[in-house]
Amino acid sequence: MNKIILASQSKVRKEILSQNKINCDVIPSNIDEDSVKTSLSKINASPEIISKNLAELKANKVSSKFIDKLVIGADSVIDLEGKIISKPTNRNEALEILKLLNGKSHYLISSVCISKGGNMIWNYTDKAQLVMKNFKLEELEDYLSKLSDEKLFAYNVYQIEGLGKTLFSEIVGDNDTIMGLPIKKIKEYLKNFS
Repeated sequence: MNKIILASQSKVRKEILSQNKINCDVIPSNIDEDSVKTSLSKINASPEIISKNLAELKANKVSSKFIDKLVIGADSVIDLEGKIISKPTNRNEALEILKLLNGKSHYLISSVCISKGGNMIWNYTDKAQLVMKNFKLEELEDYLSKLSDEKLFAYNVYQIEGLGKTLFSEIVGDNDTIMGLPIKKIKEYLKNFS
């Protein structure tokens, strides 16, 4: 199969594809995710729809420039009681997000879209439920102090395959979904595509 393009700067997603022997070039879509989230939220779009739309926009934008290639777009959002929690841009925001999630159940929704010639040809959305333990403020601050900036911003506020696993009393769902790329479904599709 020809090399695939990943329309994302996510090192984690690139790593997952590499580990699964899917060769890809990285070409970020550079779409304005915040404005898309804002406009979709105004029409009461569900977190699943927002995640799917973002994945599709990313894939279609890059795919329209490389029409003979398959392009993977992906997006993950945190859904806390129907409201989207966006990725932190600094450590203060990360702490505020952890305080919001503290002691509560939330969903992590991951969508993936494959496009060709500027149009979506396949998509999949999955969600996992995570229940965060109750922590004191100092414990949350201590957790954040142990994460490098790179890990904090690459893996959202929790690094599920590392230290972040200790934040949760319960995790229901697929680990790949939590990592931001439901790879089993992608592999199934690509196997049938080729």
